Amino acid sequence: MDLHFGDSKPTDEERAAVDALLGPPESSWEGADRCDTDLRWARGGCEARDRRDLLLPGLHAVNDRVGWISEGALNYLCRRLTVPPAEAYGVATFYATFSLRPRPATVLHVCTDLACAAAGAGDLCAGVEARLGPGSGVAVERSPCLGLCERAPAALAVRAGDPVRTAVSAPATVEAAVRTAGAPDAAPPEPPAVAAVAAVPQAGDPSLTLLGRVGVVDPASLDDYRAHGGYAALRRAFALGPAGVIREVTDSGLVGRGGAAFPTGRKWQATASRPDRPHYLVCNADESEPGTFKDRVIMEGDPYALVEAMTIAAYATGAHTGYLYLRGEYPRALHRMRHAVDRARARGLLGDDVLGQGYAFDIEIRRGAGAYVCGEETALFNSIEGYRGEPRSKPPFPVEKGLFGKPTVENNVETLVNVLPILTRGAPAYAATGTPGSTGTKLFCVSGSVERPGVYEVPFGTTLGALLEPAGVREGLRAVLLGGAAGGFVRADELDIPLTFEGTREAGTTLGSGVVMAFDDTVPLPRLLLRIARFFRDESCGQCVPCRVGTVRQEEALHRIVERTGADAAGDIALLREVGRAMRDASICGLGQTAWNAVESAIDRLGAYA
Repeated sequence: MDLHFGDSKPTDEERAAVDALLGPPESSWEGADRCDTDLRWARGGCEARDRRDLLLPGLHAVNDRVGWISEGALNYLCRRLTVPPAEAYGVATFYATFSLRPRPATVLHVCTDLACAAAGAGDLCAGVEARLGPGSGVAVERSPCLGLCERAPAALAVRAGDPVRTAVSAPATVEAAVRTAGAPDAAPPEPPAVAAVAAVPQAGDPSLTLLGRVGVVDPASLDDYRAHGGYAALRRAFALGPAGVIREVTDSGLVGRGGAAFPTGRKWQATASRPDRPHYLVCNADESEPGTFKDRVIMEGDPYALVEAMTIAAYATGAHTGYLYLRGEYPRALHRMRHAVDRARARGLLGDDVLGQGYAFDIEIRRGAGAYVCGEETALFNSIEGYRGEPRSKPPFPVEKGLFGKPTVENNVETLVNVLPILTRGAPAYAATGTPGSTGTKLFCVSGSVERPGVYEVPFGTTLGALLEPAGVREGLRAVLLGGAAGGFVRADELDIPLTFEGTREAGTTLGSGVVMAFDDTVPLPRLLLRIARFFRDESCGQCVPCRVGTVRQEEALHRIVERTGADAAGDIALLREVGRAMRDASICGLGQTAWNAVESAIDRLGAYA
């Protein structure tokens, strides 16, 4: 291990930020100037290396307090954790949220992704950058999707300090964004009911299964949650036992809602049956797919439901520690989930003896830092462990060797909260909704050229047209993007597609993470495709050649076509197809495998470049 440290020293503020997370150093071996006594022996190295997983929280601590990460701060954090500085530098530079160069304490992130681009993000960025130039004390950064697509265009202001301050401006105007950047700590908090109505047009509908409490229950009140049926599912889980819970989930037909649609019961059973201990549970709340915001809405509007669902999943699979990996661009969801975990722990619903049943389980919340590829489960494990968020080769699969090399079950937020109605209503009643191949209800993130964007809950089998009707599609609908940037386009005359896993496959597209983004004829489709290509190029981890090179070549070809600088558009389209096939067939993970999907569907179904 090459522990080559430079001569840079941390400031008092940087040192305090690290010590607040790790505690004071036990000896000067951990970062201070060493005295003669310290030079006689060394201690604590093994224990420090066992805390490698605190590297990402440590980087967050410095970045939150100061606004950027200096060489001195990085050196000090590395000494405390016995991590080679070269490795920590590689981790810190992997994430878009962190800066290793000096920048103002206030950063305004302006979303330029699909929904916001269609809502005028280009003009918003130009106006904000003109108002907040050099000397304003605010750094303006063009950002990928902030998960606020129902209120596009959106901006997020972050002011470093103790504590860090954040504020959202959405839908943003130039004046509102500038005002928010100037005083993020003065921005009034949005009432939960208002936020719920803005994000869930169906809020208050008693027929809703997964969103029934959003906008109805106070998300900060555990008592209110329990008064509306909370923790009934966990009590039934304890009555059934771990094997009984897995049997119910299997019989319900629940499959993963993140896009892969793998049977949840099979995943849980495979993890529970592994003899290696300990087992881990990981909730993937790092929804970074452009156009996706359903998990954010659940965490902000019904956080205790996720705590309860994670407890059930851990009980069924023999896990005693759960990690909630939460997207770094979700400050409100982070606040709500921290509060919910703390209250549940204080009330005996987490900890050494959950509900007096002799079962121990607790949740640790880890923040992501702006890396789309960390939505892939093994990349997420690497991120938690304190390494670059690069996907691992499979096999071995996570149920065998996942987080920290131990059997791990990983599910996203929507998948987990589906377990609650399965246990309270019973598997047969749950499976009676939807279709035989796609049971239950599904959350769809509807945005773009619609009057009432937001998260909609409908039974599987509902047609695309029936979903879009209550959202109020605007005149001149040209195309609908299903599944987000990794999904595919369908034409305006294909709205009879049934929204099921099997129905979308037969139609040559995908449900993906539940993105439904409508675009009318005022949206320049070629530039939209170029934005998708730029997104994948930016987000590629660079580990495998097909994705690292292919995403760049895809963007270059689309640039030539859009700007009409190429002599032969047909030749560039042929090149796009060749590059797309190579990425799909040879990339290590789903990012490269799906980076060509939207472009291919636009060319083949919409004649985007005909």
